[in-house]
Amino acid sequence: MLTLLLPEKAPAKRLTPAKVDPVINEGIRYVAPNDDGRRDYIEAWELTIFTNPIDPNLEKDVQWVFIKTVDVQHCRLSVTSEGGKTYHVDINTKAIAQPDSRSSPSPGAIRNVPHTVKKALTNGSTGKKYDLSFHMNPSYLEGDFDGDGKMDAAVLVKERSTGKLGIAIVNGTTGKVTILGAGFGIGNGGDDFEWMYSWQVYSKTRNFPRLRGDALLVEKSEAASALIYWNGKRYVWFQQR
Repeated sequence: MLTLLLPEKAPAKRLTPAKVDPVINEGIRYVAPNDDGRRDYIEAWELTIFTNPIDPNLEKDVQWVFIKTVDVQHCRLSVTSEGGKTYHVDINTKAIAQPDSRSSPSPGAIRNVPHTVKKALTNGSTGKKYDLSFHMNPSYLEGDFDGDGKMDAAVLVKERSTGKLGIAIVNGTTGKVTILGAGFGIGNGGDDFEWMYSWQVYSKTRNFPRLRGDALLVEKSEAASALIYWNGKRYVWFQQR
């Protein structure tokens, strides 16, 4: 009897699909994910919803912000970020709008700045170098920033020669003006507060850190926040996250 020995058939396996490099044409990035062998498709990415500048002095991954939800209604996309910001995208025109954007200050904002504060900022050398800025609402805040029992004012300003944004703190007792940003660097905030998305008074009654007076809580769009406070000699920067 003749017996034929045949090799067993090995299970068929295919090689890993090719990694296709994306191509860019006229601002549109085309990608072939190759992640589903039952369906071949191309992704075309062409619209940036928001940007998130990264501070090289901080941990990068804790600064990352991603899109959390996307919904569509009546030819409009509603995109929400992890930071809670909402962006509306017109599907036809690709125009992006942000309902809570800081770019639309309330009418008559200049009239809301107290006269004495406005006078301190528009007279003398300060008035020659800086303009009041209303790129964000509110455009000024009040607090006892140096802890002397008198209310001081913090006002958004712009350096006239460079366009750099910052904060002017007007001392309620002496009228002295201290510029933060707008050409004067402070901590990780740098000398241009263009990054600042929102700000508010941080009460000195809070437990941490120990404060002589009220502080300013400043926040970067979709990213970090910090406190600016008086340490008895000067205003300093305290990074929170």
